Amino acid sequence: MTQPPAPDRDLSPYTGWTRAHWTAAADRLLSGVRPFASDGNALIDLPGDHPSDSGRWCDGLEGFARTFLLAAFRLGGHPPVSHGPLAQLADFYARGLAHGTDPRAADRWPTLREKGQAKVECASIALALHLTRGWIWDRLHDDVRARTVAWMSAMLGAATPANNWLWFRCVTEAFLRSVGGPWSPADIAHAIERTESWYAGDGWYSDGDFGAGPRNFDHYNGWAMLFYPLWYCAISGPDAEPGLRQRYSGRLDRHLADAQYLVGADGGPLFHGRSLTYRFATLAPFWTGALFDATPLSPGLTRRIGSGVLRYFLRSGAVDAHGLLPLGWHGAFPAIRQTYSGAGSPYWASKGFAGLLLPADHPVWTAVEEPLPVERGDVHVTLTAPGWLVSGTRGDGVVRVVNHGGDHTAPGRTGFDEPCYDRYAYSTACGPDLGEPDPAAPVDSHVALIAADGRASVRRPYQRLFLRGRVGVSRHRAHWPHEPARHGDPPRTRLGPVLTTASVLRGAVEVRIVRIDGPDSRTDEPFPADEPHARPPDRPGPWRLRVGGAALAAAWPDALVTGTGGGSARVTAPDRGLTSAVLMLSGAGRYGVIRRRDANAFGRWSACPWVETAAPVVSGEIHTVAVVLGGSDNTPAGVRIAVRRGGPDEPGDVVTVTWPDGACDVVPLDPEPTAPAAAGPPGPRP
Repeated sequence: MTQPPAPDRDLSPYTGWTRAHWTAAADRLLSGVRPFASDGNALIDLPGDHPSDSGRWCDGLEGFARTFLLAAFRLGGHPPVSHGPLAQLADFYARGLAHGTDPRAADRWPTLREKGQAKVECASIALALHLTRGWIWDRLHDDVRARTVAWMSAMLGAATPANNWLWFRCVTEAFLRSVGGPWSPADIAHAIERTESWYAGDGWYSDGDFGAGPRNFDHYNGWAMLFYPLWYCAISGPDAEPGLRQRYSGRLDRHLADAQYLVGADGGPLFHGRSLTYRFATLAPFWTGALFDATPLSPGLTRRIGSGVLRYFLRSGAVDAHGLLPLGWHGAFPAIRQTYSGAGSPYWASKGFAGLLLPADHPVWTAVEEPLPVERGDVHVTLTAPGWLVSGTRGDGVVRVVNHGGDHTAPGRTGFDEPCYDRYAYSTACGPDLGEPDPAAPVDSHVALIAADGRASVRRPYQRLFLRGRVGVSRHRAHWPHEPARHGDPPRTRLGPVLTTASVLRGAVEVRIVRIDGPDSRTDEPFPADEPHARPPDRPGPWRLRVGGAALAAAWPDALVTGTGGGSARVTAPDRGLTSAVLMLSGAGRYGVIRRRDANAFGRWSACPWVETAAPVVSGEIHTVAVVLGGSDNTPAGVRIAVRRGGPDEPGDVVTVTWPDGACDVVPLDPEPTAPAAAGPPGPRP
């Protein structure tokens, strides 16, 4: 194996990384997939036990297209040459293009009509061809160019989901237009119009919607919704619609002002949302900002974020001994996959290498690294568009997000637990337990009513009510999806009471406040009356309230120290200097820790502390629990809770949280619901 480049602590005092580390990492990934290429290089059929729902043939196209994008970033920063390793890399993918577009070839690509997933891969191929025009497109035989145009042309007017897929069509048609091929002005106009309807403000998009406003917030903001529109503009050049590049550049600039706070000191990005196996694709918006002069971040901070994130994944085993990216987060973790995930899917991570398009003398590569926000001091930010409270603590380097915003579903669509969307808290240091839980789950970072048979209610969908400063409030109907049949009836979702839940986030401590709203409460029903699943409550109780802390994970079970007693439950990972704990601030509780195996992306063994009310809950009760994630010195000792109940002359229940230093947060439990763009001003930045 080639020796890694030597670290440069003068240029990169935080990571030691230089541009040479990036090119070495890209070359390792590109060489790792070569043994799995078909005879004509058109399909890269990577090893894996679970093909996507599109099948292995399309997965092979995915392996080609996504690694071709990585090759394009590697090639695009250099002038074309005819000899040497880079020329050989270009020849490899040029040969794949010739075979993939040949209907007679044994390893031809599926057409866009045969496999809908091919539309996604078509956009990667189009962007890669744009970036490597001198290397590949200009050198292709006329027949291959004609076949490539014909294969891509099926994108015109093709049906696509109403989300980021609209931009796959735009990028493809922009390339077709640039080489004299067909394109559809109506397709472009449709994508631009729909994208405007998903814009939630402050540089944030919902990745599509459910006809009820923006609710889909995750990493697709950066690696899709803010990425493709600017590349569409770049490929289109003077043909792009007037003012479009400026619009999208401004939004990316604003988004990066928020996104910089969502990276931990160890380089770990926020673990939240779908398609997390794309890993360092989270860097796509940062590099795109630098490429398009659409970033508020200094060059040294941009590289600190980029090198920190990539180094984090490489050190965590994301690339295996064969140089491959398996489905997972750190190493292989099959439970992270979606139905559309195949063995080639993780290579959307290639977008994280877009910075290689910047020449070696660009300030991003020559400026001295600057510290992350969480390395400069404690961070508190309120992100109003997605509905997130953010807290980063310099002492442990952890960034936490409390979520009272998007849930990636339609209001009224009761259903199963979605661990990566409906938890109350996420972080850069740990993630939710995934896989097939027992009926008592979900536990981690959750609030549930526990029925007499031990089954736990779920949260999604929920309704945002309030977000300002350190306070977030949301409301949901507790429900138990698809419970077993009773007396011959088919399984169905059973409903319980409404829960109003508030969070106050300060440092490593979240004070979680829960009110049980029974049928006689003043709250509005958060589901439409005509929703077939929204029947009157048919889970009559009794219920106990359970609040779960964060799940910590490790490679070995004895690396997690657990305990209950002294009025708390806790899990400690001594080698990481992290503790997860819960403790009741009002009322009596019973405590426990749940352990699981092969359920967590951060390690094979995980453990999560929880607390449960000692007695069944009563309508109108307010319960408060401290949830802690951070260094062992973080403690909520001395936090005081005061409750003012609403009445005929009062607007509603109000809880005041007083911290040990005397600071107070006032929490309204009955505010008027707010839309994302009107959820309150952003909190102070460090």
